[in-house]
Amino acid sequence: MFFIFSAVIIIFSLLTVTTRRILRAATYLLFVLVSTAGLYFMLRFNFLAAIQLTLYAGGIVVLIIFSILLTSQLAEKLDRPALSKKVFAGISAAVGATLCIMAILQFRFTAVSTPPTGVNVNDIGLALVSTGKYGYSLPFEVISILLLAAMIGSIIIAKKRKD
Repeated sequence: MFFIFSAVIIIFSLLTVTTRRILRAATYLLFVLVSTAGLYFMLRFNFLAAIQLTLYAGGIVVLIIFSILLTSQLAEKLDRPALSKKVFAGISAAVGATLCIMAILQFRFTAVSTPPTGVNVNDIGLALVSTGKYGYSLPFEVISILLLAAMIGSIIIAKKRKD
């Protein structure tokens, strides 16, 4: 399953950035985000996977798709990027991949032997409504601003050109 999810992420990531149709790019992005959530489920990070599905795949991509459908002609194609932009993008991708690989290879991974702690439902409920150190009220507000920024950004990207 790991290799299937990884292949889907790599293939659809490349399709997302290389397609000239904006609605297809948003759909390919949806596949990437859902596959990333699948990897989180495999690692048993269920909360992170649920956030990935609801916030990114369910929220931001749906906002992008609705914004595209409301503001753009579906048959319209994006312009081809110039050769200089392609070269710069390739160099940036190679540098980023090199930095990530170097960081992974230099990090010493060690096993943790501490047992997991118990979870109390009352503590979770108080954390959801508190604004303190371990509270979730502030991150909830940040997520709402993120969704608003995604909607505004997708409208700007998908807006039909006047020229």
